[in-house]
Amino acid sequence: MKSFMDKEFLLESEVASKLYHEYAENTPVLDYHCHISPQEIAEDRRFDNIAQVWLGGDHYKWRYMRSCGTEEKYCTGNASDHDKFIKWAECLEKAIGNPLYHWSHLEL
Repeated sequence: MKSFMDKEFLLESEVASKLYHEYAENTPVLDYHCHISPQEIAEDRRFDNIAQVWLGGDHYKWRYMRSCGTEEKYCTGNASDHDKFIKWAECLEKAIGNPLYHWSHLEL
């Protein structure tokens, strides 16, 4: 059985593996689709907890949480960061097959 998200994650062919490992593997990560504001990145903002950085501006996660029946106070409302994180974790375990599942693991 193949390991979950091993060093060949998303590399479905020998050519893909060769190109990645020989040319791209050691290059910097450039994330053009990030839900952290450019200003916060430029200022090197230190977030108080994972919920702030992970859920603070990610509309994809909010939409998925809503589709799981999560109350709005846990998405964009005034619930505590801890409670928002717990609600996201409850939804994430149901997200197998959804890109959010892999994205979240890559973010971690």
